[in-house]
Amino acid sequence: MILHEPIEQNAVHLCIDMQRLLSPDGPWPTPWMEAALERAIRLVEPRPAQTIFTRFVPPRTPDDMPGAWRRYFEKWRNVTREFIDPTLLELVPPLGGFIPPASVVDKGRYSAFVASPLQSVLKELGATTLVVSGAETDICVLSTVLNAVDLGYRVIVAADAICSSVDTTHDALMTLYSQRFAEQIELADTETILGSWPKA
Repeated sequence: MILHEPIEQNAVHLCIDMQRLLSPDGPWPTPWMEAALERAIRLVEPRPAQTIFTRFVPPRTPDDMPGAWRRYFEKWRNVTREFIDPTLLELVPPLGGFIPPASVVDKGRYSAFVASPLQSVLKELGATTLVVSGAETDICVLSTVLNAVDLGYRVIVAADAICSSVDTTHDALMTLYSQRFAEQIELADTETILGSWPKA
């Protein structure tokens, strides 16, 4: 996996929903989060101030959501804030230890750009390139990545630092990213990214 060009120094690492909610012992378990987490940490460590963690925050009740989201959370009522243990919304250890200087953006939809302040935060940072890690490959990562493409960001997906609860759809998305979006979505492993991202 080769990047189109070196990564801009002011790029931002966007780490999607690495929360206890999606950890192997959470209500939406992602069994191989641990391996992806190790690599996400490698991306955070050199430049935590250029890392934004997102957290998926469910509604208090299904009635707080519009349309099909209401039906979705009626099925998953056990993860609404009316019932869930609030500690499940926290980042998995040791990510919380990077805050600050890393920051957190809470969101209530799959995409980190919807119903969240992310776009404003990125503008303040002057970011034009996003390095993406996190969970899940085929849901929140997918939705965020496609919104980022539409907004004109250079998008680099850390292929070994994303994960899903379903291997088949993870693999399908990796194929989609590489074959259908090759000009707008770059796939690279963590070491390649680190080697192409100059330090200040």
